[in-house]
Amino acid sequence: MARETSRQDLYSEVTNRIIAEMEEGRLPWVQPWDTTACGCTLPHNAGTGRRYSGINILILWAAAVEGGYASQRWLTFRQAQALGGSVRKGEKGTTVCYADRFTPKGEDARAADEDREARTVAFLKRFTVFNIDQCDGLPDEITAPTAPLPEREAIPRAEALMAACGANIRIGGDHAFYAPVLDMVQLPQQQAFRDQINYYRTALHELGHRTGHRSRLDRDQTGAYGSNAYAREELVAELCAAFSCASLGIRPTVRHADYVACWLEVLREDARATFRAASQASKAADFLLAFDAGEASDVA
Repeated sequence: MARETSRQDLYSEVTNRIIAEMEEGRLPWVQPWDTTACGCTLPHNAGTGRRYSGINILILWAAAVEGGYASQRWLTFRQAQALGGSVRKGEKGTTVCYADRFTPKGEDARAADEDREARTVAFLKRFTVFNIDQCDGLPDEITAPTAPLPEREAIPRAEALMAACGANIRIGGDHAFYAPVLDMVQLPQQQAFRDQINYYRTALHELGHRTGHRSRLDRDQTGAYGSNAYAREELVAELCAAFSCASLGIRPTVRHADYVACWLEVLREDARATFRAASQASKAADFLLAFDAGEASDVA
């Protein structure tokens, strides 16, 4: 009971400090990671160098995780052969797709005769690709490892919570988000953060969103970007991150107030919004921190 009371006092202290900072003026949110440091994690074709996009990124990330591949470089069967290599016997490929549109034969002439725009037809092509880890005999320039990343500054207690909560967390790319439909958290690699400690602040923000899934705390997550509903959910997630960081002894270099203040204008019409969000954030943080088996003193 004493620990729970202490936690609630901590919530109040953090909330009041954030509100006080917000009232000093609108502060810009600083994205805590460097997008130029994330490119190496995007899947690309090892033969052409072209990056995959859209749904193919998620497909190939998932395939790399499932297969335990060390690379995000992929080839078709024929590309591997053209490079002097081969796909190992028994290896299973991954299906990706290419969507585009084409103009049917004769449509340009018909459109000109009828004084209208030419109609196009959408098409979807499927390709099977293999990770270079599934291939043999490829030239060194294809299989050479990418530039090594700096050592990861892991915080064991936070890592344990992230694993214990059972979230589907995918690492890579240059965006951080929670996808409610997939019930999935996406995070850039920790080494892409200018200060690696902010990886955990960002992770706890996205995990805060995850607590609002209908199978958990069932918050309204349907608000469009820029709407009050969207701003309220962002407040909940960031206050949850603030509470969770404080409880875990994590001190981000990007202030939570800097993020929260971005939504202050849209929330000014509802004076109680911050307090309601703080209440929901407390429940979200409690949900997350229930998976924390450590004590604050464990964190250096």
